[in-house]
Amino acid sequence: MFAELNGQRLWFEDSGGSSTGVPLVLAHGFLMDSEMFAPQVAALGSEHRVITWDQRGHGRTESKPEPFSYWDSADDQRALLDLLGIERAVVGGMSQGGFIGLRSALRYPRRCAGLVLIDTQAGLEDPEKIPQYDLMLDVWTGEGPTPELTEMVAAIIIGGDRPESAAYIAKWMTRPREGLRQIYRTLMDRDDVTGRLGEIEVPALVIHGEADTAIPMERAEELCAGLARCGGVVRVPGAGHAANLTHPEPCNEAIAGFLAGL
Repeated sequence: MFAELNGQRLWFEDSGGSSTGVPLVLAHGFLMDSEMFAPQVAALGSEHRVITWDQRGHGRTESKPEPFSYWDSADDQRALLDLLGIERAVVGGMSQGGFIGLRSALRYPRRCAGLVLIDTQAGLEDPEKIPQYDLMLDVWTGEGPTPELTEMVAAIIIGGDRPESAAYIAKWMTRPREGLRQIYRTLMDRDDVTGRLGEIEVPALVIHGEADTAIPMERAEELCAGLARCGGVVRVPGAGHAANLTHPEPCNEAIAGFLAGL
């Protein structure tokens, strides 16, 4: 359903779930959308209240063309919690969804009951990869999302030769080009919050695919080490950058255990 929040027409879904326990709010990764959490909603959504949403420039959300930051996205998430009457929630998500979760915990500590951080980090992109990413952006915005390019992007975000890629490649092929540079700049121009991790006092779950080439395992280890209440990284064998989508069973098990322990 849609909600008018902070000048955006934001799409979200609410599983309802149990009236007891703390709600779980999950934010998706770059070029993805809330549907990437379908395995988590299916496994956890009846016992837990699971909320997923499409960020600015993604999915079904209708957003303005102005530049924005992940702090703005954290504000969007806070506005969504206000709309739903949720005082505290476990927040987080995959990749840039984790960027938003960390900033939500820093800006709104009283609203955050815990963090679920999947294939994400506190720092910035690897400088050695930025020229390749810049070139991919130029090709996409200039020539369009060619099959070769979208397959390359899918290999980075989802994993090589994954059946889950087909649905997202189909979405990318019909995505308007003009909004791509806006969300790319948000990704690349984000600030580094590594030095502020010590301010986060809530329990944190860090999940990371062992085959993630976009964000290496070392970044997950650094993230967990910087969080006072992280009990160690849950490693997902064989999973790439979207572990919750491609290897949902170990991720769901870890999330369910984390929520039960709060």
